[in-house]
Amino acid sequence: MSSRRPAGSRAGGAAAGGVGRKKVASGAGVLSLRALREELARQKEEEERKAREEEEMEAQAEKARREEAEEKKPTEEEEKQREEERQRRRREERKREENRRLEAARRRLGVTVVAEGGAAAGDGDRKRPVYASRRPKLQSKSRQDVQSEVDRGGIQSSMLRSEEENINASHEEDIITVNNALNLREASSAESSEQGRTINDDDDDEDAWDSKSLDEFDVMSDDNSRLYGGEETEENHSISSAPVVNSDNVAQEIVEDIFVAQDVASSNGSGGERELCAPICCILGHVDAGKTKLLDCVRGTNVQKGEAGGITQQIGATYLPVENIRERAGLKPEVAIKVPGLLVIDTPGHESFSKMRSRGLSLCDIAVVVVDITRGLEKQTIESLHLLKRHDVRFIVALTKVDRLYGWKSCPNAPIVKALKSQSDDVQSEYKWRLTEVVTQFKENGFNTAPYYENKKMKQVFNIVPTSAIRGEGVPDLLLLLVRWVPEIMIEKLVYDNSVECTILEVNGDKDLGTTIDVVLINGALHQGDQAIVCTKQGPVTTIIRDLLTPHPMKELKAKGVYKHHKELRAVHGVKIVAPGLQHAMAGTSLIVVKPGDDLRQAEAAAMQQMNITISAADENEEGTAAEVSRVKTCKEGLYVQASSIGTLEAIIDHLQSSNVDIPVSDWNLGPVHKQDVVKAAAMLNRKEEYAAILAFDVKVMPEASVLAAESGVRIFMADTVYNLVDSYAEHINGLNEAKKMQYAAEAVFPCTLKILPNRVYHNKDPIVCDVEVLEGVVKVGTPICVSVPIKDRKENIIHSLGRISSIQTSNGSQIFSARNGLVSIKIMGDNPQEKSRSYGRHFDDSNELLSQISRKSIDVLKEYYRDEMTDENWQLICRLKKQFKIA
Repeated sequence: MSSRRPAGSRAGGAAAGGVGRKKVASGAGVLSLRALREELARQKEEEERKAREEEEMEAQAEKARREEAEEKKPTEEEEKQREEERQRRRREERKREENRRLEAARRRLGVTVVAEGGAAAGDGDRKRPVYASRRPKLQSKSRQDVQSEVDRGGIQSSMLRSEEENINASHEEDIITVNNALNLREASSAESSEQGRTINDDDDDEDAWDSKSLDEFDVMSDDNSRLYGGEETEENHSISSAPVVNSDNVAQEIVEDIFVAQDVASSNGSGGERELCAPICCILGHVDAGKTKLLDCVRGTNVQKGEAGGITQQIGATYLPVENIRERAGLKPEVAIKVPGLLVIDTPGHESFSKMRSRGLSLCDIAVVVVDITRGLEKQTIESLHLLKRHDVRFIVALTKVDRLYGWKSCPNAPIVKALKSQSDDVQSEYKWRLTEVVTQFKENGFNTAPYYENKKMKQVFNIVPTSAIRGEGVPDLLLLLVRWVPEIMIEKLVYDNSVECTILEVNGDKDLGTTIDVVLINGALHQGDQAIVCTKQGPVTTIIRDLLTPHPMKELKAKGVYKHHKELRAVHGVKIVAPGLQHAMAGTSLIVVKPGDDLRQAEAAAMQQMNITISAADENEEGTAAEVSRVKTCKEGLYVQASSIGTLEAIIDHLQSSNVDIPVSDWNLGPVHKQDVVKAAAMLNRKEEYAAILAFDVKVMPEASVLAAESGVRIFMADTVYNLVDSYAEHINGLNEAKKMQYAAEAVFPCTLKILPNRVYHNKDPIVCDVEVLEGVVKVGTPICVSVPIKDRKENIIHSLGRISSIQTSNGSQIFSARNGLVSIKIMGDNPQEKSRSYGRHFDDSNELLSQISRKSIDVLKEYYRDEMTDENWQLICRLKKQFKIA
């Protein structure tokens, strides 16, 4: 028997085994799926447990924080009370020190000073001072008398010299104390004269004594005579109520008095330990108000000169360090200034630069509105005031050109109070009159203003600082208000914050650096190598900061020259950033700095969201918004404009597209004029030849671009100012139009209708000579004349061409070129045999009107080159003649 099984049996067994294995595998799959579900359920429970634990931990932490805050609250209240107590003690100490100084002045001058409250200390209910005895009139003593007394008394000459040195050392303090004493003396005298009416007649003599001015007494006693070295001058005879004050200290003292009166010292403790940033100040004003000269005067004498034409044409930033401000304002070293300096943003004053002014205002903490005292508020000044009101920005009025007042005596770099005291009565009268006019104009525009030295409500009333940009009068006062008063009223806003806040001020093209951006760093710090995001129309652009550049102190960011390179810069600063990919950056948007660990996509989305908000805000406001973006309007046919910055580019295009200029722009670029720019401008040669030009402002023209422009016929215009640039092109256009007028003069047919006067036809054949009346339009020499004659058998009139007018003559025989109305004599000469064959009486008579024979081409020539000579009545007459002559 064979031991082999049939093949079918083996196959069947194998098949059965396969089925068995499949069942086992299926069972294992069910078990693994169930285990997976159980594992997922366990993980979910574990995550929920962890979430509950985290929530409980957060709740406990929040409870602990609240308990800690509750515990700290009494401590903070106690600290606040202690701080208030310290401030009160400081004020009392200052008051006691002032009383000691007044007492010292009283002893030196022999003046009775009434204590605060109108009574001497310890006098109880006494209403006014009562003198124990009358004082004899003080007599002036000469130096010889003093010397004789010294010799008789046996006093050594060395003691005399020592006393003189001590008195000279305290001279400055004496003068200030005298001023305070005199002011108090005047107040006490007024009070005494009012209260003395209720006192018995025995006190009349004392009332008279109190009412006397110190000027009636010669207070030059022995000590005072030594103070002036014994020389007899006008100042030696008396002390007036307006004493001579040290010019180095008077501005400081005036502002200090204001601070004491406003009691702003009480707020010093709130931010004394916090780091403050420099305030950002925006300079606004009309183009002729002397704004640029004032800024140059603030910087000092050794600075770059103003821009071409003496006007600001670009937005710029200047950082003034505190050391330079101290020097310009004549401050003492011990006078504290809390801010590290001042950042000044200068904006153009012409109406074409409204977008720049809006960008500057969006960044500033305080504004300085420059007003010419001789001209008052002008159009751009009022526009700036409306912008300030819209953005809720406080401002100081710099009333310039006080030196233009007739008879003004120059007091270089003096505080304005001292300068005004040295002027004659006529000058002071004119000053008060012009100041009143300016204050009235501000009131008419909804602003209360007052000179800062008279302003007792500095939080409600805007300060006026009279200044002179030529000699510097009032400039110390302006600087002191900006660095002493401004930080006090906005101390919370100036506290330094580590988060980066940076706004693009300008986009510039530079031959060496490429496209750069000028930014204002408001908060935080920038570092070389930082990753930054800029907004463009095409979307966000991420770049790496290659270099941080700043100008030297007291110089403008826009000024070309040597820059300082920095690896790190802290706010506040005007910075020029060098980085790739800045060609399409939009001025007015924010620069976003991406820190390590930040999500780049989220930062880019946030940047574009901010830009969209900016654009939406710009669309809602026709005059510009706080962060105006650069959106330059172009068309298919127009000029090519090249500029150094986006701001000047906007100004040029706005000026070109204004109603009185109306010139379109086809394309633009930033930076030097290259060969490709000329190629783009040359595209207009085949469309409109007059637009084949480049307006280049504040940029260089590369040699290859200049050669290509000369070969292709593209004109490149350059000028020092925006307005001269546009005017030079306008003159070019006018020249081309005049040439085209001469070229197409024969085809420019002006419309007119003429009536032939009966019995005034002097020659009825060619040349036809007759007297006519100009009914409509204008008749000119060279105008083709025809006559429309109705025919009985035809519905339409027949047009007979007669020729062109060869001459026009008035009734007195004078030859003229054109006539619009009245009676004139004309001569019509035919150009061809058909026109020469026509005659008066056969083909037409005085019942038919003579018409100018217009055509489609003549109408187009009038539209193109003679639009300024055409009136609305002329265009209406052309419409009627078109129908009559069946012109499409």
